[in-house]
Amino acid sequence: MERIKMGPIELSRVIQGYWRLTSWDWSPEKLADHMNTCVENGVTTFDTAAVYGGGECERQMGKALAFDPTLRSRIELVTKVGIVPKGENAAFSHYNTTYDHVMRACRDCLERLGTDYVDLLLIHREDPCLDPAECGRALKDLQAEGLIRAYGVSNFDPWKFQALNQATGQSLVTNQIECSPLCFEHFDSGMMDLLTGTGIHPMIWSPLAGGRLFTGSDEACVKVRAVLKELAEQYGTTESAIVYAWLAYHPVKALPICGSNRIDRLLEAVRGVEIRLEHVDWYRVYTASGQKVLR
Repeated sequence: MERIKMGPIELSRVIQGYWRLTSWDWSPEKLADHMNTCVENGVTTFDTAAVYGGGECERQMGKALAFDPTLRSRIELVTKVGIVPKGENAAFSHYNTTYDHVMRACRDCLERLGTDYVDLLLIHREDPCLDPAECGRALKDLQAEGLIRAYGVSNFDPWKFQALNQATGQSLVTNQIECSPLCFEHFDSGMMDLLTGTGIHPMIWSPLAGGRLFTGSDEACVKVRAVLKELAEQYGTTESAIVYAWLAYHPVKALPICGSNRIDRLLEAVRGVEIRLEHVDWYRVYTASGQKVLR
């Protein structure tokens, strides 16, 4: 499995996501076994967030790491802060990227995960009230304290990304964004061009559009499936693997997140990023949905 250098850290090209973890009803032993199987197949990076399952996803990961203490030194943990859901401590759901909140939220993540540090901390959403200097100071202080090894953002537009990147001395290592053959938001915004030009590699969530690529009945899904089926036959692989190959082909060198709990699905992603598409075939997928027309 290829590894991608991102500032001071390296992550596996394919990442295992655990945002659905609480719905899997796994014991710490089963989760630890799943993590070990991922590692055996070269997938050493695991993604979660403070808000997933109201913190329960992190707690369950922490229990798995306690069950198998050898895991922590062999993996990279990614988590996110900045979303405050409605609940015990908030009367209304909102974002908070202030210094005090980011510092406290990160420490809370570490406690739930049962670890002294995370490899990568992300600001989860682009906060309309973001103060780049204040948020940047929190990220730099957390890194200086050894609580995080690197930091980045998630779902940021180019303007907020550049503002926070400048405030941190050009130290953001990623932007975790949605991208699939059905979602072109970050192509349209210029985010993909910005990341490519600066050599910053995005993490990609929902690369299969939450499964809609293969279950949706709308015209766009049907058109994309037809192209994926043709290419899968051409390359001797699966439709899912072609999607991962499509993401991997782009020069931005994205790191897709697989959110399934099935190892066979993960292995499709692993195989997919190793397939080298023909240049023209990338454009076949890019235009398949009808959302993109070449001029």
